[in-house]
Amino acid sequence: MSGLVPSALLKSRVRRPSYLKKLAKAEDLLHHFPNGAYIGWSGFTGVGYPKKIPTALADHVEKNNLQGKLKYNLFVGASSGAETENRWARLNMIERRSPHQVGKEIAKGINNGNIKFFDKHLSMFPVDLMYGFYTLNKPNNKLDVTIVEASAITEDGGIIPGASVGASPELIQMADKIIIEVNTSSPSFEGLHDITMTDLPPRRKPYLIMSPEDRIGTPHIPIDPEKVVAIIESDYPDQTQPNAPEDATSRAIAANLIEFLQHEVKHGRLPKNLLPIQSGIGNIANAVVGGLASGGANFKNLTVWTEVLQDSFLDLFDSGNLDFATATSIRFSPDGFQRFYENWDQYAPKLLLRSQQVSNSPEIIRRLGVIGMNTPVEVDIYAHANSTCVMGSRMLNGLGGSADFLRSAKYSIMHTPSTRPSKTDPTGVSCIVPMCTHVDQTEHDLDVIVTEQGLADVRGLSPRERARVIIKKCAHPDYVPILEDYFNKAEFECLRKGWGHEPHLLWNAFDMHKHLNEHGTMKLPSWDYKSAEVGMKG
Repeated sequence: MSGLVPSALLKSRVRRPSYLKKLAKAEDLLHHFPNGAYIGWSGFTGVGYPKKIPTALADHVEKNNLQGKLKYNLFVGASSGAETENRWARLNMIERRSPHQVGKEIAKGINNGNIKFFDKHLSMFPVDLMYGFYTLNKPNNKLDVTIVEASAITEDGGIIPGASVGASPELIQMADKIIIEVNTSSPSFEGLHDITMTDLPPRRKPYLIMSPEDRIGTPHIPIDPEKVVAIIESDYPDQTQPNAPEDATSRAIAANLIEFLQHEVKHGRLPKNLLPIQSGIGNIANAVVGGLASGGANFKNLTVWTEVLQDSFLDLFDSGNLDFATATSIRFSPDGFQRFYENWDQYAPKLLLRSQQVSNSPEIIRRLGVIGMNTPVEVDIYAHANSTCVMGSRMLNGLGGSADFLRSAKYSIMHTPSTRPSKTDPTGVSCIVPMCTHVDQTEHDLDVIVTEQGLADVRGLSPRERARVIIKKCAHPDYVPILEDYFNKAEFECLRKGWGHEPHLLWNAFDMHKHLNEHGTMKLPSWDYKSAEVGMKG
């Protein structure tokens, strides 16, 4: 293509010689990205994403003052790297984005209306992409170009991903053109993947997986070599950040949760080695996994079926308590990746990376009896949960895979602090509220709510029973009387009216949120029920 000479390291990674003839510089490929193009990127939770071409495109926009004039429809399995996606958002280069994102600049762009964001379950996004749901105005339903990062390329041109798989198989299947960034800054991940490609109805087949270590696919992503227009050598490592440290609150939540799991084992509802565990990212997830690693929980021969692995799982492996883990991404901190690479022979045989359509498959999650754990924005007294929109409106990151797991898991657990820090209230903002301002997980999906205050087991409970136990066990003491006041009044008025299944006063349900907005605190001095009393008489 340009007479570039591949490095010895690149030659060792690219085992199909014809691909080396397509070696190019990122800045020479910009013509593949016209304004309005539909673009796919590999990547998931900030690892395995392309870096050279997104950076070259951003440089081009910045150098030529094309902000807002060169915009793209961008599809990534989940979040990408902040130094690429955030920069694109800051330069007003993103017209449309799906299905999940992380970063201040892109969230700002979504919430100020510059970026059209479509939030979707991560298990559903890849197949919906294959259905053509995101390319309805394209003549052939295809993406214009997909940029995928590889750690190596096989003899037949197949892509060996790096630290994530995500939606790469489907993004590749749906691409008119493919550009491969071969990242030589990290080792080849060959052997660590189990890749399945997507068939469409009526030809879809079941995923024949009975345990986390089962393999059903190939170690690489099959690809049509004719679609590959260029390869690039990349030497940029993934720019991950240190993981959120545990604190007293997260450790208390973890202790409550581990006590619950021990209780379930004691009563015969869980085996001694539990069932496959799913855990997300954050200090609560770290504390839970850390609690399992410490030995005090006394659980052995554990397995993990999850979306993303973080550093605490290395501790769990090292403790000897974890036998096997599968995910779609390993998002370690820089120190965690170094530890992983230095002990590759120890960890690699116990790990498997799959596409997000498989890792988040409701079919498999239900079959395996996964223990699903996620952190919400808020939970209401009837066990609905908001995972995405602060005050019902401001998008954070997206739904992610939370509902994939919580809807289908054997144990669907929401763990959250009872309050979140606030500059205007020493107690903080209550995460237990009368009514969620936005609902992602319904009362029909959740089994357990746990905070540092305690654990509410709501399995089999009616809405009114749930409300009492959630307020009593999970709410911060400063908010318990406020929530009890609301529930008691709602129950009284609704039962009197014959509306008593799930009592709410629609005139007052968001008063705590309104008081926060107007006065900087959710601590209502008193409830004003006058409008409700008038309305209930109507």
